[in-house]
Amino acid sequence: MNRIFVITMVCLCCFVHFSRAQDSDDRYRMPLKDVIGILEERYHIHIKYDENQVEGKWLHYAAWRFRTDVDETLRNILAPLDLKVNKEGEGKYKLKEYEYYRWEPQDGWDYLNKLASQYHDKDSWEQRKEQIRPDLYKAVKLSPMPAVPQSAPLVTKKRKFKDYTVENFALEIMPGLYVNGSIYRPLKSKDKTPLMLSPDGHWGGHRFRKDAQIRCAMTAQMGAVAVSYDLFGWGESTLQFDSKDHRRSLALTVQTLGAIRILDWMLQDKTIDVQRVGICGGSGGGSHAVLLTALDDRITLSIPVVSLSSYFYGGCPCESGLPIHGSAGGTNNVELAAMAAPRPQLVISDGKDWTAHMPQHDFPYLQKVYGYYGKTELVENVHLPEDGHDFGYSKRKPVYDFIAKHFGLDTSGLKNAAGDYDESGCVIEDEKTLYAFGPNGELLPSNAIQGYENLEKLFKD
Repeated sequence: MNRIFVITMVCLCCFVHFSRAQDSDDRYRMPLKDVIGILEERYHIHIKYDENQVEGKWLHYAAWRFRTDVDETLRNILAPLDLKVNKEGEGKYKLKEYEYYRWEPQDGWDYLNKLASQYHDKDSWEQRKEQIRPDLYKAVKLSPMPAVPQSAPLVTKKRKFKDYTVENFALEIMPGLYVNGSIYRPLKSKDKTPLMLSPDGHWGGHRFRKDAQIRCAMTAQMGAVAVSYDLFGWGESTLQFDSKDHRRSLALTVQTLGAIRILDWMLQDKTIDVQRVGICGGSGGGSHAVLLTALDDRITLSIPVVSLSSYFYGGCPCESGLPIHGSAGGTNNVELAAMAAPRPQLVISDGKDWTAHMPQHDFPYLQKVYGYYGKTELVENVHLPEDGHDFGYSKRKPVYDFIAKHFGLDTSGLKNAAGDYDESGCVIEDEKTLYAFGPNGELLPSNAIQGYENLEKLFKD
């Protein structure tokens, strides 16, 4: 009875504030800025926001959204406007855009548990995989797969360094649509060579960054071929599209298709060992690695770095801009990562982003799935609780170790007695040196499409 009385009194008091905004047909509309002022006064809190976050926003029936609990009230007020708050201290909040891709950890764990209840052994898990995979292809608009262009890849002259070479490439993946990158090869190799696809995340500089070049150069010095390639709308892709197009849904399609076409092309090389084909990416590149491994059994080893989480779906449309997570009645990134089983997989996590709780719940789930095959030892987690969201040496070292271990590579000349790697033999090249279309785009093919509208038309046709 007391609760009902309190709620009634809150609503009546609110009407005093809101009556000036009431109109016979405006559904008790009131500017969000005014509503925030009432919230602060009534609950003795402070909400930090930028003017552009509240400008032009109105709320209907605001008085009915108030409750005795401040957090419940905030959700009722802000959810209809796709807004939320982050709590920054006692009584202190910051207004944020609603993040569809970020859940509370417990919500993500509960959902993963629900997914896991559908299978309990190898056979039931294999059935689940067979449900997910075709839906993934449909979700990324690659069912059926587009026809393969018959053009020859554009490959630049090799640049030779002490123990490896680099050449740039442009590969036509659909008529007039190109993916660009660089290929790092061992200078000398006696046998068939492993292949590592090396997508990158959303860090500034992308594949031209120092740490990205180091990772690929070290992979080549260890005896594997590394292929680094652009995100859609980044790097040389901006010769065809605006960088803003990266945050549109077809980015996910183009990046997936680009990786599949690169794999098709590289595996035609008779010097590549088709039994040793890996993919390693960080952040958004880690999401890309998980998806490609789930889609393509030709990938025999996967390393998602600072990306994998059951409560984080990828904050960019190139990770979550198409309904891949609706596949087979619903899935998430950790279940997709489990589709790698029993292929070797290393998950690298840190303590300062959405991978912070990897050892608590998500990794044990992966171990359970690998256990269906009797291969629990083939999935590993390197958790760095004091690290943040980057691809520094502390992440690269376990990557090198894992690739060497499972691909049988010789690292003796690259490691000291303490087990640390010497990366000083990696040459950091100028960004434009890594361009396939020339320093000023002068080699861009005449048939190259321009603009997102033409990309949409290409897929529609």
